[in-house]
Amino acid sequence: MDTTKPGASAATIADASHTGPRDPLPVLMLGAIGVVYGDIGTSPLYALKESFVGPHPLTVDRLHVFGVLSLIFWSLMLIVTLKYVLVAMRADNRGEGGSFALLALISRHVEGRRLSAILVVLGVLAASLFYGDAMLTPAISVLSAVEGLTIVNPALEALVLPIAVVILIGLFLIQSRGTAKVGALFGPIVLVYFATLAGLGIVNIAEKPEILGILNPVHAAAFFAYDPHLAFLAMGSVFLAVTGAETLYADMGHFGRRAVAFSWLGLAYPCLMLNYMGQGALLLAHPEAAENPFYLMAPEWARLPLVLIATAATIIASQAVISGAFSVTHQAVQLGFLPRFRTLQTSAKAAGQIYIPAINWGLLVMVLVLVLGFQQSTRLASAYGISVIGTMLITTLMLAFLVFKVWRWNILVAGATIALFGVVDGIYFASNIAKIPDGGWFPLAVAGVLFTLLTTWSTGRRIMRERMEEGDLTLAQFIASVAGSVHRVKNTAVYMAAATSGVPSALLHNLKHNQVLHARVLIVTVEVAEVPQVDPAHRTEVHDEGEGFYRVIIRYGFMEDVDVPRELGALDCIGGTVFDPMTTSYFLGRQKLIPSEEHPGMARWREGLFAWMSKSSESAMESFKLPTNRVVELGSQLQI
Repeated sequence: MDTTKPGASAATIADASHTGPRDPLPVLMLGAIGVVYGDIGTSPLYALKESFVGPHPLTVDRLHVFGVLSLIFWSLMLIVTLKYVLVAMRADNRGEGGSFALLALISRHVEGRRLSAILVVLGVLAASLFYGDAMLTPAISVLSAVEGLTIVNPALEALVLPIAVVILIGLFLIQSRGTAKVGALFGPIVLVYFATLAGLGIVNIAEKPEILGILNPVHAAAFFAYDPHLAFLAMGSVFLAVTGAETLYADMGHFGRRAVAFSWLGLAYPCLMLNYMGQGALLLAHPEAAENPFYLMAPEWARLPLVLIATAATIIASQAVISGAFSVTHQAVQLGFLPRFRTLQTSAKAAGQIYIPAINWGLLVMVLVLVLGFQQSTRLASAYGISVIGTMLITTLMLAFLVFKVWRWNILVAGATIALFGVVDGIYFASNIAKIPDGGWFPLAVAGVLFTLLTTWSTGRRIMRERMEEGDLTLAQFIASVAGSVHRVKNTAVYMAAATSGVPSALLHNLKHNQVLHARVLIVTVEVAEVPQVDPAHRTEVHDEGEGFYRVIIRYGFMEDVDVPRELGALDCIGGTVFDPMTTSYFLGRQKLIPSEEHPGMARWREGLFAWMSKSSESAMESFKLPTNRVVELGSQLQI
């Protein structure tokens, strides 16, 4: 890897970021169908059912069936097609999407500390809400699919919960193997599932073709005109049809905007609406089918195979959300919002395929708590949705910054677009608030805890850096004071430093205790740029500080894996000597954090929380991929 010229700007680094060559569009579309649309594709299992038999049941008649289905059609049109496919997916950060990618994209163009702080809070809050969704999606999807057994045979009801628990435990147990080996199966399985959705829908539509009239928004308006209060409450259940829309944007980087958009418009959206209309046609002919219209659409002989296909689809949908949790966590760590976690690469080809054991087991525990606590998908549906609409509302607020401040759209076009998104999201958010007493409190509580953790870690790191920089020597002053008076030993020493200025505490402590310096001293700082990937040509920057001292800056994108020895080994030479990993010693500083009485930077309980998080985090040795037999750790105390 070539070094960059000293002083390479952040803009240069950002402009040099890249993603590798992509597969052909049909291959990407197949992958998108399997990964991106698994979540929203499983919504027909429960969305229409909850509208009629959920917490606010509706009369199964023509007015309500047409009204609910019209709301579903236009919600998918406005939220998924218009907001995400046509607008949000244009807001890619070097090909990547999602809350942190959008935050990084906007932050580069927004001036003003207060405005930046607001954006950071919004991005962190959206990420916090995502984890609630990551817990609820596997629980409600798998449980609702397995509940189809009760339609096949009511006597099987006692097996629903055990089977769902076994499937979920098995799903989390195989995460360490990665999705690379089974990922190729996802697309074809979900393709079969979508074909099944469309086929069942067409058969039932043929019996009641007037159901096609739900495409007219007049029916949604008539529903609200007849009973505004009940229609408003029903929107909390209708919203279940669009859960998973955020996944389109978050997973855009894996497949590209065109593949995700074409897959939605050409396959997922038509198949979903055919199925919803088929369910509606069934309800017009058989109102009693509201107990589970999805499975009752099928003839009796086909219901058990349908349970198997639907269960496979929900497993895939759950897999996508779990993988998303790993990705969001990795981004949060790289951007400084979470401590380091032990992270394993599960694919030699796909850098984004990672496994984080702590997140995996934490999610499993929470998913099992949800399944065993709520026990039925209908009860889980009351908890589901509020975290998703919260994330969507935040995305709309961040898009407002984007269209006005970055893209600089015509003010009337921008205002009308954001107003439309804001009104739709606002109505759904207000409707979902009614779910809080019935279970909606759970994802909000999870989001509150995670928001506290993320902001505490970010603030604590800032305070820690400020404390460490107090009274710091410059590197030039340090070199001038010790270069001629300290004994030098052969070989190379690498000191990891958080900042690109000053002298690392580990270097000061080593000199204090051992009274020697190595012939070559490398002070290495790892920086994470606000882009997904950094071009290898601009990865490493080396500054010769004189007297055998070198400051090395290694830059990564927030989607990349850090490996310091690999980057140092790729340099041609340092000080005329080729980097030799077997004769290099790595020095790390480990601070014991002590809450300060005199100069508290945070509330005492948050200082204690930060100290616990710091103690629990993965060591820098593992995070930077340093060889265990070449590392020396030097401890010190630091008041925060």
